[in-house]
Amino acid sequence: MPIALRPVARSEFDLVSRIEVEPDQIRFSGTVAQAFEEDEDGVDFHAILDGTRAVGFFKTDRLYHETYDFAEANTLGLRGFMIDRRAQGKGYATAAVAALKTYLPAQYPDRPAVVLTVNLQNPAAVRCYLKGGFQDTGGIYPHGLAGPQHILRMALPQG
Repeated sequence: MPIALRPVARSEFDLVSRIEVEPDQIRFSGTVAQAFEEDEDGVDFHAILDGTRAVGFFKTDRLYHETYDFAEANTLGLRGFMIDRRAQGKGYATAAVAALKTYLPAQYPDRPAVVLTVNLQNPAAVRCYLKGGFQDTGGIYPHGLAGPQHILRMALPQG
């Protein structure tokens, strides 16, 4: 599946504003509008594109370790990963997660790994991340907004 990932500036809200997840998924990923409303230090926005159409969105967190004590200081955090509800089930999420292995080192060459938490009640997301190259650390983050979460990690190629 030919997808592309690219950074999204705060001024480009219109590019990703139409991305919506199913109502029961909001507790896991939040919404694009919430991401833009929050003014978080160290957080960057990214789009998942099919041609010129944005089908997904995610955030990277350069200061992830300041919130999550299981993350090392030089590790990048992946947050708010979502695929538009009209594009789900078509392989976009798996393709985007797999593309992170080359995309993130190009954007963040000083980061040796990316980590994330995924809710225990979201097995489809766990499968997607594992299929895309993340590994389960075996750790559980107990303080997720929607309950306990698996801690997953992907090593990133260095320079």
